Amino acid sequence: MAKEISGYLKLQVKGGQANPSPPVGPALGSKGLNIMEFCKQFNGRTQDKMGQVLPVLVTIYSDKSFDFVIKTPPAPVMLMEASKQKKGSSEPNRVKVGSVTWDQVKEIAEVKMPDLNAFTVESAMKMVAGTARSMGLKVSGKAPWEN
Repeated sequence: MAKEISGYLKLQVKGGQANPSPPVGPALGSKGLNIMEFCKQFNGRTQDKMGQVLPVLVTIYSDKSFDFVIKTPPAPVMLMEASKQKKGSSEPNRVKVGSVTWDQVKEIAEVKMPDLNAFTVESAMKMVAGTARSMGLKVSGKAPWEN
């Protein structure tokens, strides 16, 4: 028989660096989950993605057990790494803080593809390019579909 789900919890944790301190500890503790068990399992699964910010969807069951799904890193974080910037623009419509190429946008779109609601890499690229523009990054070059 399937376990009864009592709720969900979304967290953003750096890969391989989950520990019981805030924000992980209080979020899991308030739901009555074993914090150290989550930290051990998460760090074990994310050894290869050390230091990357990873969204996690924790499914909480009524018997206080849990499962979790690790998503791909957020697009803004990947765009910041690609453009070698610390943060986005405070006025993205006026002040551009950096630029990314269409090749970099394509790489990010391919990595993000499982978590995006897009059917083609081209539509995923348009979504990532829109995120870049809203952060104050210029997408340099000509779009591949504008031949």
